Amino acid sequence: MLTVYSLGQQGLKRIERTPEAPIDEDAIWLDLVEPTVDEERLVEARLGVEVPTREEMREIESSSRLYEEGGALYLTATIVTKLDSDLPENAQVTFILKGSRLVTNRYADPLPFRRYIAYAERHVTGCNSAPAILVGLMESIVNRIADVIERVSSDMDLSSADVFGTRRINQRSVSPDFRKVLERVGQSGELIAKARESLASLSRLLAFVEQQAVDPLPQDVRVRLQTLTKDVVAMSDHASFLGTNLNFILDATLGMINIDQNNILKIFSVVTVFLLPPSVIGGIFGMNFAHIPTLDAPWGFWAALALMVASAVLPWLWFKRKGWL
Repeated sequence: MLTVYSLGQQGLKRIERTPEAPIDEDAIWLDLVEPTVDEERLVEARLGVEVPTREEMREIESSSRLYEEGGALYLTATIVTKLDSDLPENAQVTFILKGSRLVTNRYADPLPFRRYIAYAERHVTGCNSAPAILVGLMESIVNRIADVIERVSSDMDLSSADVFGTRRINQRSVSPDFRKVLERVGQSGELIAKARESLASLSRLLAFVEQQAVDPLPQDVRVRLQTLTKDVVAMSDHASFLGTNLNFILDATLGMINIDQNNILKIFSVVTVFLLPPSVIGGIFGMNFAHIPTLDAPWGFWAALALMVASAVLPWLWFKRKGWL
């Protein structure tokens, strides 16, 4: 789908057009969302640019993502999408800046684009030129990544409280469900990894735009780019810090699981120690020999029973005194 925007009195204005109609001369932003071959050819013929394919957008080499050709800047960034689902993804978006027009090519509809369009339709400042629209989209993407980092930080606080805190239900201490903690830590790790990848991509893109702009950028756009670059660097450092903390919480969770397992094995071991001496005594007095001490004595049964009870109680008292229970 090809959506064309021009600059109106209140902000960006969507130009209604038919698929066969030529691109309006006042167009400032051409947004391609899962474009057809005809739409790509229309944009290429009108602006003299080459719209990259989906496979080309997925290239990881910087030379394939950031380059200048034919007086146009080709910028491909990785952004996080589907954050509200259980399986967030990274999607590639290509920005083509040529003269007074901006072309975006994407195969996803991330929230930052929808937010920026809604904002730009009501505010003329910040979207009065193609470079300004490019920077505005970058700011919206970075704000969305900031939401991701805040979400991860909040989930980490919950996970840390579950791992190191003690929950009490009906005046009893209850161990947390470490399976759910591991699932939460895994989801947070996946999110922070995708956020770091997106921030690294944006950092390279912003540096390339500042250094390789074909036309001199307006001063206000340069100021916004510099501020955005600082934000990306700060968020990258914070994302790295959260990644380190996630590894610590993961190790702590696995350690707590091992402690719980050891406690369970400890209980079985103690029960075995308590029951083993009475079993030995019972086996001795249960032998089918003709002559067994106290076999014919009227108090023999009670003596054997008392001996078995004492053999279980004495180890328990010893363990209790040593603090092993």
